[in-house]
Order: sequence, then structure tokens, then C-alpha cells
Amino acid sequence: MPIKASSSRQIQQLVADLDAGDVRREAAVARLIVIGARAVERVIAVVGSTAAPAAARAAALRALESIGDRRAVDSVVSAIGDPDAGVAAAAVSAATAFMRGPRGAAVVDAVTAVSLDAARPPAVRLAAIRAMRDLEPNTVAPLMTALASDPDAAIRAAVPPTSSAKRRRKPADASDTPSADQRIVRAAEDVLPDDPRELRELLLAGGESAPLPILLRIVERVREREGAEPASRAREWAGARAAAHVALANRNSRLALYDLRESLERAAAPLPVEFLAALEIIGDASCLESIAAACARTGTARKGEHDWWRDHLARAFQLIAKREKITRRHAVMKKIEKRWPAASETLWAAR
Repeated sequence: MPIKASSSRQIQQLVADLDAGDVRREAAVARLIVIGARAVERVIAVVGSTAAPAAARAAALRALESIGDRRAVDSVVSAIGDPDAGVAAAAVSAATAFMRGPRGAAVVDAVTAVSLDAARPPAVRLAAIRAMRDLEPNTVAPLMTALASDPDAAIRAAVPPTSSAKRRRKPADASDTPSADQRIVRAAEDVLPDDPRELRELLLAGGESAPLPILLRIVERVREREGAEPASRAREWAGARAAAHVALANRNSRLALYDLRESLERAAAPLPVEFLAALEIIGDASCLESIAAACARTGTARKGEHDWWRDHLARAFQLIAKREKITRRHAVMKKIEKRWPAASETLWAAR
């Protein structure tokens, strides 16, 4: 796929931002996911670079997981053996995107080997066990049975109880391990996971096939949960809600567009950048005032404090205006200019 010079420069900058601070890194991951296949080769290069720090390589693997391009398979499998536990765990998570593809057998073999390797860090082995749980129960039953007697207590505890003798007594086609879709349905209708990161990973893995009303229910339930949590924890739950929004947007669904608007309207601080990634994909004219309001609230911030947030607000604003064919003469734009004149200029002037 040919890459225009302007796109190439943008991708180059985003790849460089994988080696930046946490906020810029997360923003870069979100944008690379939206860009998709055009960015894959540059992101693969980061994963394989011996000069790139571990945090950048792990972030690159998260981007590859969500993009799901088959060109990344070799890079992901190789990274599973990385000596850094964070990079290896990210590679194992990314491997789930390719377990059912043409080279699924090789990917599954690599993840299986990690789960059984007592010399690997427990965090990496646990990531491998979580990845294997989404496969057919008959496929993973022998592995889970072996892990049920592992010397490491944490590994034993991670094995589903049905992986032991109880499973062996069941018919060969019995299914005890819930699929990603089933786990998302459970989160929507029954019990949310205790860890918002687990829900976020689940949505990244299964959001493309989960029923749209279920994803909407996830948005609503997580929003309720955020309101009951302290600020630091609430932001982690907001990240899970943002993942649900991206899953809906990637399927061109505007079911939860109202929540995107309301989140911007009431946000006292920058939101996870995935909210704006979703807006860029499915936002419409009704979102422009909310974006302007959010931009206006950053007006008192110190120079450089929220620049990344204003930049992403402006990008979403301009993409929506272009897609909806809205010019500065449109009624909604005149309303924005009257109510938030400084924010209006910022949103139109930013690149």
C-alpha cells in the first residue's frame, strides 16, 4: 500500500512518540491503530529494534495487536522471547490476534511454550495462560491439565477449575472455557471484571464480533462504575469505556455517540485519547459543540500542559467538519464562534 508523503511524516512522528512520555505514547498508540495497515511496517521496525526502549516496544506491540495485520506475525512471535517481561507479555497479548489465522498453529505453539516454561517470569506465563483461554476447550485441555500441577501457586490459581479431572470426564465437545464474546456478554449483563485493564484487553480482542447492543451496555455499565471510583481508578475505567467506543466506531455504529458527546462536555481533565479516535471515525455535526467546549476548558492551562489534548481535539473537529461538509458559515460554527471565540480559533488554526 503506497503511503503519501504527508502520511509518512505523520506515521514517522507517531512512531517516534512511542519513545515519549506516557501521555504522548498512549496518544500515538491510539492514532497508529486508527491509521492501521499503512503504519504496520514502521511499527514492526520498533518491535525489532535493539535501540528502542522496552516501553516503546511494548506500546508498538499493543498497536499491532489492535491492527491485526498478518505482516506482524513473525515480529510478534519473536518478541514473545524478549528478555524484558513487559515486552514479552505485550507480545503474548498481541499473539491472540493471530491465533486463528493462517499461521495460528505456530503462534499457539509459541504461546504454549511460554506458559509451560518455568524459567520465564510469572507475569509472562500468566499472560500466556489468559491468551490460551480463548481457544477451544478441547485444544487447551491438555495444557491446562499440565499447568494445574505447576510448582508456581500463581500459575495453578490461573488455571480454570474445569481443566482438571472434571473436564476429562466430559464429552469431547463440551465447552467450559467461555469465548471472548461470552465474557463480554457477561461483563455487560452480569459482573464487570475487577480489573478495568482486563476488560479493555477483552474488548480489544473480541469487540469486532460482540453484538452492538452488548457493547453499548458495556459503555453504560462502565460509566456507572467510573462514578463510584476514586479519580485515579476512574481514569482506568474510562480507558475501558474508551475501548468499547473504539469497538463500536470501528463497526460504524453511532449507538453510543451520545456518551462521547457527554463525556467531552463534562470532562474536567483530558480523556483517554481513544475517545477522540472514536469521534474521528463516527463523529457528526452534533459533536462539534462538545469538542469546542472541551477545548475552551483547556484555555487556562499552562503552556505545554495540555497541548496534545488540544491537538487531538482540533484534529477530530476538523475531520468531522470536512466529512460533514460544514464550513465556518454553517449555523453550528457561528454558534461556536459566538460562545467560545478563542476555542474556535484554536480548533480552526491547528494543523
